[in-house]
Amino acid sequence: MLHTLTAALALALPAAPVTTPGLSGQYVEARTCEVWTGPCFANADFNLTGKNALLAWRIERGTLDGVRLDGLSVVAVVAAENTIGLPQGSPGRAVLLVDRNATAAQRAALVRLAQKHGGVHVRNVVAVHSAPINLTLCKCEGETCADLDAGVARLKTRCLHTEHDRVCGNESAFYPPLASGVHVRPAAAVEHLFSGTGLRQTYADYDRRGAYVGTFSIH
Repeated sequence: MLHTLTAALALALPAAPVTTPGLSGQYVEARTCEVWTGPCFANADFNLTGKNALLAWRIERGTLDGVRLDGLSVVAVVAAENTIGLPQGSPGRAVLLVDRNATAAQRAALVRLAQKHGGVHVRNVVAVHSAPINLTLCKCEGETCADLDAGVARLKTRCLHTEHDRVCGNESAFYPPLASGVHVRPAAAVEHLFSGTGLRQTYADYDRRGAYVGTFSIH
């Protein structure tokens, strides 16, 4: 009788929620060189431009190392010695901007996310700052319109237009995105700037075919 009652109670109780590890959300990236271009233009950038980049993740849902990160964001701003995508003589520097709404545990998890999935240029983090971060993907024909405001870091993108933005005639995504686990399309960076500290430099770049916009999924 007791065994029957225990079994009945077990069936009546709701199952405990299952926490599935993994993260998904929005992702944007920009560089100070052309990423949607042909070799004729890319060669002209080598060793001269493209030494700065911005990567931003906005987590819609998910956990990392057991820490829930829903609704939080992290931005990595990078300065490299050479054009990013070419061999580097020394490690670059990265500054991380972490969502000011994050707890201490969430802050640490966001730093790990950026360092693990942001690629080699985000591994040498020289500073981590708390910041208000607002990342919005706007509706547009090419689905690559984004607006990122992280205080000292800003990025605004628009869709690429086949006729207006094509120069060489053989443009493609010349450089792959820096982060892993992303699903993105090339875009034009209307505004891409960093005015903060930690990189020993600031920069401002405008109207360049140098961005990616889309989503990310990490399991």
